[in-house]
Amino acid sequence: MLGWVLPLLVIGGLAMLPMFAESRRHGAEAFRAKAPGRFAKLSQGVTHYQWLGEARGPVIVCIHGLTTPSPVWYGIGAHLSKIGYRVLVYDLYGRGFSDAPRGAQNGDFFAQQLEDLLEHQGLTDDVTLMGYSMGGSIATHFTKTHPNRVTRLVLLASGGIWLREDKLTELCRTIPFFGDWLHAVIATRRDRQALRKQLGQTFDITGIVELQLAEYQSRGFLRAVLSSRRHMLNDVQEDAHRTIGREGVPVVGIWAEKDEVIPLKSLGTLTQWNRNSHQEVIHDADHRVGFTHSEQVVDVLREALRDAAG
Repeated sequence: MLGWVLPLLVIGGLAMLPMFAESRRHGAEAFRAKAPGRFAKLSQGVTHYQWLGEARGPVIVCIHGLTTPSPVWYGIGAHLSKIGYRVLVYDLYGRGFSDAPRGAQNGDFFAQQLEDLLEHQGLTDDVTLMGYSMGGSIATHFTKTHPNRVTRLVLLASGGIWLREDKLTELCRTIPFFGDWLHAVIATRRDRQALRKQLGQTFDITGIVELQLAEYQSRGFLRAVLSSRRHMLNDVQEDAHRTIGREGVPVVGIWAEKDEVIPLKSLGTLTQWNRNSHQEVIHDADHRVGFTHSEQVVDVLREALRDAAG
């Protein structure tokens, strides 16, 4: 009987690792004194947001991806402001300085956050939505649900079409309980190591890697990422894109030639779903296109957005 005690203690200790690690992390409010923007108390929790650019001009609302907080838009936002746009960026729940409420992080969950924020900011007129990676999935879902609210939909290396997923990530996403443990202990360690290897590289946004690494110290971040993988990123949005096409909302798709996360074949699939979409490829760019090729991204957008600016 005693021979089982030590193995059971080891197993119990391993099982408790994620909860112990989570208890040592800080809530987003602990970091808010360093926040560059403002905060809105919305129906699901507090959301951190920031306006970039001039006080007047057409509005572009930018939605970041799975693990990149809102500063991922600083490069693109700076270029957009130079051509007369006001850019609203915000942290999705569980990221950056926003709260991390519990619940399935699906399309309706994120659409509610966006709808609440637009109301909080008094944005009753049509806006351009721009989403990067998972943010593209969120923008697509919102546009399908509120086509009359969206002047134009811009998708940058967007989810919702094709997604490359390694075996470990697939196991985390598909297996209940054990997948949570794998995500919190094994996958997280791997992902942080991959980020650390990027430290010292030159990007369009100073400190973007450090900001991503800092999120791992925030309580609720890992839970939010896994929930988003299981719900928002698991949603293939063919019906949404076909609906958007029928509603006549202009769509601009921008893809990275060497994207290792969102394969370039997404371009062809989106064309099948919405033949009126305008699409371009940023050459020699990978999935980090939003903060490695921000000027080229805005060059692509310049022509597409001209009508909305006029």
